[in-house]
Amino acid sequence: MAHIALYRSWRPQTFQDMVGQKHIVQTLQNSLKEGRITHAYLFSGPRGTGKTSAAKILAKAVNCVHGPAAEPCNECPACVRITEGSVMDVVEIDAASNRGVEEIRDIRDKVKYAPTEVRRKVYIIDEVHMLTTEAFNALLKTLEEPPGHVMFVLATTEPHRLPATIVSRCQRFDFRRVPLEEQVARLQFICGREQITAEPDALQYIARLSDGGMRDALSLLDQIISFTGAHITYEDVLSITGGMASEQFAELAAAVQNRDVGAVLELIDSMMQEGKSAERCIENVMHYFRDVLMLKMVPDSRAITERIVDRDGMLRIAGQFSNERIFQIIDILNHYQVEMKYASQPQTLFEVAMMKICSIGAGEPEPKPADNGVSEELTRLSRKLERLEQQLAELAKAGASPGSAANEPSPPAADRRPANKPLDLRKGAVKLEPFLAEKEKPAFKQVLSRWSQVLSQVKERKITVHAWLVDGEPVSATEDAVLVAFKNTIHRETTEKPANKQLIEQVLAEIFGKPLKLATVMQKEWKEAAADAPEEQKSFLQLEPEDVQTGKHKEEWINEAIQLFGEDLVVIKEDD
Repeated sequence: MAHIALYRSWRPQTFQDMVGQKHIVQTLQNSLKEGRITHAYLFSGPRGTGKTSAAKILAKAVNCVHGPAAEPCNECPACVRITEGSVMDVVEIDAASNRGVEEIRDIRDKVKYAPTEVRRKVYIIDEVHMLTTEAFNALLKTLEEPPGHVMFVLATTEPHRLPATIVSRCQRFDFRRVPLEEQVARLQFICGREQITAEPDALQYIARLSDGGMRDALSLLDQIISFTGAHITYEDVLSITGGMASEQFAELAAAVQNRDVGAVLELIDSMMQEGKSAERCIENVMHYFRDVLMLKMVPDSRAITERIVDRDGMLRIAGQFSNERIFQIIDILNHYQVEMKYASQPQTLFEVAMMKICSIGAGEPEPKPADNGVSEELTRLSRKLERLEQQLAELAKAGASPGSAANEPSPPAADRRPANKPLDLRKGAVKLEPFLAEKEKPAFKQVLSRWSQVLSQVKERKITVHAWLVDGEPVSATEDAVLVAFKNTIHRETTEKPANKQLIEQVLAEIFGKPLKLATVMQKEWKEAAADAPEEQKSFLQLEPEDVQTGKHKEEWINEAIQLFGEDLVVIKEDD
């Protein structure tokens, strides 16, 4: 008899066999007991977490001879044949290879016919996000008003790619990554039934590599059994997967702490000689230092310590590194891991990364960790205090008191802060100060309340322009302009093209009844500008003489404002 892969032979056949999805199992079973079965379900979540298995179990529970029941009996003809995949009324479709509108139209035409073999027709559409827009449109009406004898189960790993109109017509269930301890328990159970002995550390390492996917864990276990036979050791798992033993991590960490570049390079060379890949090694080292940091900062967390094999040894290593240095190490490893994807010599990049880590803070005392937010605020306040002290000193030298500033000559134009100076000084950047002052005003609130209409009108006129504009969101508005912040540079640049911008401004004028210009900015720049500006600077003070007969000139008003509020809070706007 041909060998059947473990993930197939141990595929869950009842709800109680499913691992790590108790919240979903309980909801579905209650629905079956109470007869509250809906016409469409959406199962979303990472790969290998049981989405299609749950869909088939649900199809059996609905059509079981003894059901609908909380659990299928798996003994009646309906359950047995659905498990075998030989019931014509339970259709499993791979949307990745059947993504066109014709395949969905075929389903739409057939759903109106009553089932011939079981109680209810069930359509399971896997990787449903792969369907084309036309196919989604063809499916939409069927999902909205299906016949009473039909049930749809949509499964996807990327629910964000589904149209909102599809999602809103389904009951959505989000599958979670399987917790480590539940994966290990399931692997131990399967090994026992398959008459395989395995070290606990070996199974725990397999579970860690699967990243919460039970199917991946079983596939890896199957591969290791083929190599080791009936007994699995931790060393065998490391050999098969190209992982690093805890002793190698400890040696590497000690060499890094001693800044012994020679020892680090020797360890890397020995790893490469053992057949390990540089990509997997740098990933393992980054995860190791992540665990060191977590153990150092949250030593009593069970969620962290359960991942660690040698806790005492890692605690000793954690005591040798400051938090700041570990942060730097992880940043460097992450940077070079990304670079490796495009490198022809990944081993060289691994070596460079480790040498750079060894050189961190060489010959200098390690910096103490600091709260970045508090440090930046203190720096800003210190600079402001220095400016105020300098101004007072200058006034004292001139023999004037702060209250007599109105008689002082106007400061040179070069020393003033221009009113229209943009916070972003790059060429072609939008002047953000007017928008910062208006972001809480009624004009912006009106734009926010009607932005969905803007997007809808743009989509009707040109869907490609809508595709770029939808990446942005309005963040402020003045009486004659709307500021939209974008996440992606390409989306912003394409929106700024004259033809696209003109179309959007036409829509704005029609909806708001007045001409409005479109201004754009990157979200990061907008957030930095809003954070950097002091609270007082977010609204501007406009000085207007109460009596034109007072005889005060513009320069005198400016000087008085500077003395009252400080030059860093005063913005001078020239009349047009």
